[in-house]
Amino acid sequence: MIKFAKHNYLYKVYTFLPIIILYVSVLNEFDFNYLNIDYFSFNFPFILIFYFALKEYNKFDYLLVFIAGLINDTVVGFPLGISSFSYIVVCTFASYLRNITIRPHLIKDWFYFLFVISLINSINYSILFFFFSYDLDIMFYVINNLFTFLLYVPSTLIFNYYIKAIND
Repeated sequence: MIKFAKHNYLYKVYTFLPIIILYVSVLNEFDFNYLNIDYFSFNFPFILIFYFALKEYNKFDYLLVFIAGLINDTVVGFPLGISSFSYIVVCTFASYLRNITIRPHLIKDWFYFLFVISLINSINYSILFFFFSYDLDIMFYVINNLFTFLLYVPSTLIFNYYIKAIND
């Protein structure tokens, strides 16, 4: 396992790694069209935000999450504030789960995460379709939900390793 001196410059950068990854992921907005894979998408910022808000990671500030949502709206071309609203709702639901949970359990968190992303994607779809008249494919949101849900557990295992390295 990686160990850092607590006052090292590299340690300070390493503690802000989740925020850096969040900003890279919202700026990148990658897709797999060049691989000719139809209907494969996932929302990595949802996974990242839910996990670190659930673990109450002290460097994961909600204002920075809100700004990341504004950047995502600019990159994707959505009306300003849609992604920020989604990211803050994910933070709110994760904080609620953290406060009501006595003993955390990965499977319960995983299914709660499915509920949260399903709710967020349905709200996003409704707002974009009814208020802004976007021509959206509902199948994209269903596939996005599925792959985001399935990738939560492997991501959690990686993030747990990161949290252990920070705390040791």
